[in-house]
Parts: sequence; structure tokens; C-alpha cells
Amino acid sequence: MCHPVAARLLLILLTVVVSATASPNDHRYNVGDEVPLYVNKVGPLNNPSETYEYYDLPFCSPGQVIPKQESIGEVLNGDRLANTLYELKFAVNKSNVVLCHKKLSRDEVANFRNAIINDFYFQMYYDDLPFWGFIGKVEDENWTLDGKRPMYFLFNHVQFDVLYNDNQVTEIRAFSDPNHAVDITEDVELDVEFTYSAFWNEEAPTQHKSRTARYSKASLLPLQQKIHWFSFINSIVIIVLLTGFFVMVLMQRLKNDLRKFSGGDEEEDKEVGWKYLHGDVFRCPSNMPLFCAILGAGTQLLTLICFLFVLSFLGVLYPYNRGALSTSLVIIYTLTSAIAGFTSASFYSKFVETGWERSVILAAMLFLVPFLLQGFILNLVAASFKATLALPFGTILVILLIYALIAIPLLTLGGVVGYRCRSEFQAPSAQKKSPREIPSLAWYQKTPGQMFLAGLLPFSAIVLELHHLYTSIWGHKIFTLPGVLFVMFVILILLTLILSIGLTYFQLTAEDHEWWWRSIFRGGSTTAFMFAYSIYFYYKSNMSGFLQTSFFFGYTASMCYAFFIVLATISFLASFMFVCHIYRAVKSE
Repeated sequence: MCHPVAARLLLILLTVVVSATASPNDHRYNVGDEVPLYVNKVGPLNNPSETYEYYDLPFCSPGQVIPKQESIGEVLNGDRLANTLYELKFAVNKSNVVLCHKKLSRDEVANFRNAIINDFYFQMYYDDLPFWGFIGKVEDENWTLDGKRPMYFLFNHVQFDVLYNDNQVTEIRAFSDPNHAVDITEDVELDVEFTYSAFWNEEAPTQHKSRTARYSKASLLPLQQKIHWFSFINSIVIIVLLTGFFVMVLMQRLKNDLRKFSGGDEEEDKEVGWKYLHGDVFRCPSNMPLFCAILGAGTQLLTLICFLFVLSFLGVLYPYNRGALSTSLVIIYTLTSAIAGFTSASFYSKFVETGWERSVILAAMLFLVPFLLQGFILNLVAASFKATLALPFGTILVILLIYALIAIPLLTLGGVVGYRCRSEFQAPSAQKKSPREIPSLAWYQKTPGQMFLAGLLPFSAIVLELHHLYTSIWGHKIFTLPGVLFVMFVILILLTLILSIGLTYFQLTAEDHEWWWRSIFRGGSTTAFMFAYSIYFYYKSNMSGFLQTSFFFGYTASMCYAFFIVLATISFLASFMFVCHIYRAVKSE
């Protein structure tokens, strides 16, 4: 019987899914109809995480500011939509309409001036289409009575250019007229008249659902797009050639080893070092519950990534779909908790009869606890700056209840099913009582050397798209496409698989049987390079300030940690299947 609170939360989740995936295809208007327009937030252009509510600056505001009811994803995304005095009726042109007369105090003038110094922008939504504009401008070289110094001007007129097709809005842009600006260089009281204009133009027929594709096209200039695709294709060609060469060499050597072992020649038999490890290679690693928890959490996160790609290809997730990505992350992570419990419990039970509960608990905590801890710290930072990314207490409570009443029961259910559906692992060879002594290894055969090699090659293959991904996440434009990201993700997985198998083979050839944990670290080592590149990316960007720095490195570290768990899982499973295959092949011989 479902708990009533859990049932209600599940209903909320389903409602959120519908609202997040709903398409504005039915937004049809007649001439003169009201079209929903909301103001959202303001912030410095170079610091995308540093955003504040629109009315934190002394703009013209209605008598009563009414916040729009938002989904969980919109709140997590830092959106704070509210009503406005602007009225843009469908297909109705307006020219120099007075929005309000406002007397700015000295403090309000100083607030506007500080915003202009930091290159603040504003964001609004019109018929679910986002658009941006600047608040003011700086003229650096101006002579005044006090000498040469910069002057600051506040834009007091906004021009809205709207495109429509038949009875639907397809595009909107906001332009601030430099000819309508007020000098706010001095700290004096000012009377300012804010005005706006709206001009409508009909365009050629186009599909309404494709209107958001313009944001991606506008982000890539033709020359940049050609360079992007050329580099992408060049990377794929190099990767295919190197991968083919590596696979051919590895397979040829492995066939020679099997031939030597099956030939019965003692002199040649001594050269096959990995065959001596048949009694130790399947020995369970230390800290088995944590090991299985990594596999459970990695399988869950891999499933989450695959679902995100599917939603993207289906058109549910698209650029600037307000809060849809955050909503999808919460829902999919919650529902895939059963996968983490099942995977960790079932794999643990293959080797150990009791104690699977601990692996399930660790699978639940492995990613979520560090993520929530850094989220709590970042929320305190955002709250101290009064930024919109600071989550209200109600949202935090809802997320915790969703996890406690839905995710944890699913995790437990998955663990129970995994334990009951367990199958004992049948090793190709019997395990020795005491482990074989590992001979001294060269530096490149040890864990750090193998991690460096296993991380550098995949990173060099994805670094171009990683740069575009960072630019898209920590900027205001989309510089990559879901299809390209999917191809690079597949390439990353393939390289991780091949390198994991190859390096595991060379490790066993050196008579080192402790490959379980090393395969985990080898697979996840790519993320160390990813995080190191993020430091370089931040240094080269124009981001600054404690708030932006905290959010950049906090969320980047969480993303890299998630990919570490995913790639570590893929690496181990590839090595595990490879080791089982070669020792079963030896046994059959």
C-alpha cells in the first residue's frame, strides 16, 4: 500500500514532468490578445551564476509584484519570474509608450551605476521565449569639468522586435536605444521617464516547434561552425585509426599467448606470465561493499545520462527550456535509484553471501551525499549574496521528501530484488588460499602511470567538445549540439573500454593480480584531466568574484565526480568480462 505522502509527492512529480515537457505549440493568439510576458532576473554578463531578481534594481514595477508559480526545475535553475508593466499585445505596434515616471534616489542611482559597471543584463520571457538586453553603457573617454573620466548612462527606452507566423510568436528581441540614455555618473537624484516600443513583423511560414532552434544557430557563426565540424571529424578519424591499431596489436599478442599456452612447450609457456595468476585473479578486492556501491551508482548515473540524451533527441529538452533539465535530473535520478540498489546488491551477492545491505546504503550515499553537501555550502553562499540560485526552504524540503519517500523505497526494492535474483559467480579456476606475491613493477606499470595513460588519451579525444560544453554551461549561448555530444560520449566510452582491457592485460602479463581497484581508478582518471582543464578554462574566462568561483568549481567538481563513477564502472565491467573470457579460453584449451 502506497504511503499517502509518497503518493502525493509522486503526483507532484508527474505534474512537474507534464509542465516541463509541455510544448508551446498551442500558443495561438488573435490580434490584440494578451501574450504572457514576465521579467526574470538580472546579473553580470561574465558571471552566469550570479543572478538577482529583476526588481532588485529600481526598475518600474507594478503596484503588486506577483511571482509566477514555478516548477522545481525553474527554482533550481535560479529563475524568478514576475509580472511587469510592459504590455505587448499580439501584432499590435507601439511607439514610445511611457512605462512610468520614476524619481531615482541617490542610492538607486548608485545601484544602477554599479550594475552598469559590472555589465549587467536583464532577462525576460515572452510566450516562453527568453530574450535579453543591457541596462546601460559606459563611455570611457569623456572630458568633464573634473578632467577625463568614464561616464555611465542608463538606458530608459527598450525596443521590442517581435516576429510572428500566422497567429503564433516565433521570435523576440530587445534593443536598448543608445539615443535614449540618462547620465547617472553623479550621485544625484534624477527624474527618469522609462518608455518602450514594440514592432511586429510577419515572417515566412515555419514550424512553431522549431523556433527555439534559432538560439543554437545564433550561437554558432558560420566560420566557427565550419572549424567546429572540421575539428570534430578530424578527431574521429584519428581516434578510429589509433583504436584500430591498438586493438589489432592487443588481439595479435593475446592470440600468441593462447597459442603458446596450448602448445605445451615449457620454454614458451614461461613467457605467458598472466596464466600463473589463475588462482588469484578472481580474488575479491578489499572493501567489497564500497566497490559494489561504485558499480551501482555508476550504472544509475549512466542510465540517467542515456535518458537525458533520449529526451534531447525527442525534443523534450532543448536550449533555454526553462528548468526542464533540472526537473529531468531530479525525476530521473529519483526513479533510477532502483537500478543502483539492484546492481550493487546483485554483484555483491555473486561473491559474498551476507552484507549486501551495506553496499546498497553506500550506493545511495556515494554520489548524493557529497553533492548535497556542496549544494548546501553553495546555497549558503548564494543566500549571503541574495542571489536567485539560493533555494527557498520549501524547495529544499520537497526535494528531501521526494528522495526519502520515493527514492529510498525504490533503492531498497532494487536491492532486495538484486539479492534474491543473485547467481553465484563460477570462477574459471579455483582460488588459492594465500595470494601470490607481486613482483616489483616499473613506474609505468604502477597505478599512477597507468592512470595517466588511461586518462590522457580519452581526454585528448574529447577536449574540443569539452571546451564547447564548458562554454555552453558557463555562458549564455549554446556552442554544441546534442548529437555531437552523444557521438563524443560514445567515443569516450569506447576508448575507456579499449584502454581498460589493454592495460589490464599488460598488468596481468606483469603478474600483478590486483586489477580490480586499479581498473576503477584507470577508468575514472579521465575526469582528473577534465577538472584540470576547467581550471585553465576559468583562468582564460572573464568570470570573477567569490560567488561565481564557488559555483563554477563546485558544480564542475560534481560533474567530474559523476563522470568518474560512470567511467570507473564501465572500465571495470570491460576488464571483468575480458579477464573472464581469457581464463575461460585457457581452461577450455
